[in-house]
Amino acid sequence: MIARVLIVAMLLVVAGCAAPTAVITASGSQVELRQMQTREYDTLDKRGALRAVVATLQDLGFVIDKADFELATISATKLQDYEIRMTVTVREREGNRLAVRASARFNEEPITDPAAYQDFFTTLDKAMFLTLHEVD
Repeated sequence: MIARVLIVAMLLVVAGCAAPTAVITASGSQVELRQMQTREYDTLDKRGALRAVVATLQDLGFVIDKADFELATISATKLQDYEIRMTVTVREREGNRLAVRASARFNEEPITDPAAYQDFFTTLDKAMFLTLHEVD
């Protein structure tokens, strides 16, 4: 995990030397970034989903800064020789589904590495299963 973060940090430093529009590479777009940041779940249990997000962030070593269940947003920070901030929102979608979107920043730069979001959603998938099936 630390190795991945260091690799992302090095990539961000290198990207910082490029033009400001290089935050998202030419092969990516805002739509592609949003797609890798979002996952949909077959449930309308928004409170259960938010509890699963909180548990996931804590399992990944984040400290919850703010959890607003009314707005369905959670902000968290992870500090270990670096700073990662993550904001997660949960929205209702059509077809009895919830969309969970995670947006992460390393120091002040957005994280665009799909592996970082994949790690988050892999852990969230497990937490969602346990929460929605009421397993403690």
